[in-house]
Amino acid sequence: MHPSKQSQRLARQLYRLSLEEGQISAARVEGVLAYLAAHPPRQWLAVLKHYRRLVARQLARNHAVVEHAGAVSDALLRGVAEALARKYQRPVTAVAQPNPALIAGLRIRLGDDLYESSIAGQLAALAPAG
Repeated sequence: MHPSKQSQRLARQLYRLSLEEGQISAARVEGVLAYLAAHPPRQWLAVLKHYRRLVARQLARNHAVVEHAGAVSDALLRGVAEALARKYQRPVTAVAQPNPALIAGLRIRLGDDLYESSIAGQLAALAPAG
């Protein structure tokens, strides 16, 4: 069941209240959740689910997952985070996640964007479609 337009509108308003200088603020999220606990709206579960989805999407926009097959240094992660922060003009954090299926190289996911430079990706590009 989809949330009503009123529930979605309320969730978007609460989401905007959770932002501080364009970034999610933990203190503001706590305030929003405390308000919702004290004053539960109609269809409170639908509002909470939609609010959670909006907050999670915003957090993913600033969180880069760097998949790697071999060892990755902290300096490399900092470099990736700095390069992405310059490109997107917003703060970005990078977290390493091992993925032996890549064989060698990196796959970086930031929100909906994917950057891949791995042997597995190159082999997949060479494979015939079908």
